[in-house]
Amino acid sequence: MADMSPLFRRKPPTPGDRLVTLVRKPGCHLCDDAQAVVEKVCADLGVPWEQKDITEDARLYDQYWEQIPVVLIDGEQHTFWRVNEERLRKALTGRSV
Repeated sequence: MADMSPLFRRKPPTPGDRLVTLVRKPGCHLCDDAQAVVEKVCADLGVPWEQKDITEDARLYDQYWEQIPVVLIDGEQHTFWRVNEERLRKALTGRSV
């Protein structure tokens, strides 16, 4: 592997290099539940996270209106409706709890 090009030796991102986005709307109890899981996992792992209001973004509304809450990791959809803590942790670390 020492003679392999650096392009092929890329390290997987560490949790701190990731970004979790919670797409939600006001008054949504599933969104509140999802936020609690995202906050806990991201705090435990040192992962930055953000939330976006689907009612304030036409593109997000068009894409996800039937699925909220939606969790994105680095801009890619991870899950929707219910957030599983162990699955989110595994996606961010690459290993099981």
